[in-house]
Amino acid sequence: MNKNKSFDTRLVHTGSKPKHQKGVINPPVYRASTVIFPTVKAMKDAEKIKFDTTFYGVHGTPTTFALEEAMTEIEGGYRAISLSSGLAAITTALITFLQAGDHLLMVDSVYGPTRNFCNTTLKSFGIETTFYDPLMGNDIQDLIKRETKIIFTESPGSYTFEIQDIPAIVNTAHKHNIKVMIDNTWSAGYYFKPFDHGVDISIQATTKYQAGHADVILGHVIARTKEDWLKLKLTTGTLGQAVAPDVCYLALRGLRTLSVRLEEHQNNALEVANWLSKRPEIETILHPAFTSCPGHEIWQRDFTGSSGLFSVILKDFSNEQVNAMLDHMDYFAMGFSWGGFESLIVPCDPTKIRSATKWNATGPLLRIHVGQEDVEDLIEDLERGLTRLSGKS
Repeated sequence: MNKNKSFDTRLVHTGSKPKHQKGVINPPVYRASTVIFPTVKAMKDAEKIKFDTTFYGVHGTPTTFALEEAMTEIEGGYRAISLSSGLAAITTALITFLQAGDHLLMVDSVYGPTRNFCNTTLKSFGIETTFYDPLMGNDIQDLIKRETKIIFTESPGSYTFEIQDIPAIVNTAHKHNIKVMIDNTWSAGYYFKPFDHGVDISIQATTKYQAGHADVILGHVIARTKEDWLKLKLTTGTLGQAVAPDVCYLALRGLRTLSVRLEEHQNNALEVANWLSKRPEIETILHPAFTSCPGHEIWQRDFTGSSGLFSVILKDFSNEQVNAMLDHMDYFAMGFSWGGFESLIVPCDPTKIRSATKWNATGPLLRIHVGQEDVEDLIEDLERGLTRLSGKS
C-alpha cells in the first residue's frame, strides 16, 4: 500500500486484492484445516516458510493474512498476529518474552484479567510481577531490576483512564534492554501510534472498535521488528492458537468503517461527558480530553483524538442509589466489553483492583461507553437515571 496515501484511504483498501480475487472486493472466507500440495518438494518448501504461507489451517488462511495486513496498516510495525481474544493476545505476548526468574513491571491500572494472569499463571511459572503507578514516567527507573524483561503499559488505564508517558517509559526501558508492551485498545490504533513512540509490542482487543458490532471475540499482537514477530508467531503455533476465518472476515469488514465510527463515538462521548460535567451528581469526569483526567496533558501531546469510553466519579451515593439508577436505563445497557454500536454503563470499585496505588475517590465510579444512538436520547436516558440516583421524583 502506498504510504503517501491518506490513512483513511489506506484503511479502506488494505488487505483487499480484487485482482487476485476475480474482482471480488472483500477477501473470501477461506475455511481450512488441511492444505494440499502437488509434490513432496512443494510440501517441504512450504513447511520451511509455514508462517508466511497457507500451510495448515492453524497457522492461518488468506482471510487471516488479509486481516493481519490491515491491522499492521493501522498500528504500523512489522507484522500482526491474530489470536482468539484480546486476553489471549496479552497472555501470549507476555509468555513469549518471559521465563522463570524474570521480572515484569505491570501498570497498576491494567485490565483486570491481565492482573489476574500475572498473579496466578505467571507467578506459578516463577515470574515476579511488580505493579507500578500509571503516572510514573522516567521514575520507573527506580523499579527496574536486573531481571526485568518487560514493562507493560495500558494507556489510558482500565476504568480510571490515567494517560501514561509512553515516550519516557520507552526511553528508560530501552536503556536497560527492556521491551515495552502496550494494550492500545482504547485508541483502536487510530488515535495513538505506539511504534512512533518506540513501543516494541502493541496489543489490541479487536473485539472492540475494529470489529465494531458486539459479535466478535478477537485479539491481535503487532510487533515492531521481524525478530519479535517470529518469536510471537512461534509461540502462537506452539500453543495451537488459531482464529476462525469467519471471525477474521467480520473484523476486516468492520475495519472499513473504523474511521467514521470512531469519529461518531468520539463526538457523542464528548457531548455526553460535557453534559455530565455540569450535573450536580457528578464529582469528576475521567475522560482523557478533560483536564480533570490524570495525564490529560500527555494525551494532548501524544494522541490525535479520543474514543467513546470514559468514566465518571459520582458524589457520595450509596450502592442502593446507584442500583436504582442503573436498573432502569433505556439505552445504556449493563454489559462488559465495549466498542460496539451500543451504549453501555457498568459500575466499578477500583479499590479492589489496585495494589501499587490507592484509590481515594469520594463516590462510586461508573464506566460509560457512548455508542451511536442519538445523543439527545442518550442524555435524556442519563437524566432520568440521575433523577433516580438522587431520589428525586
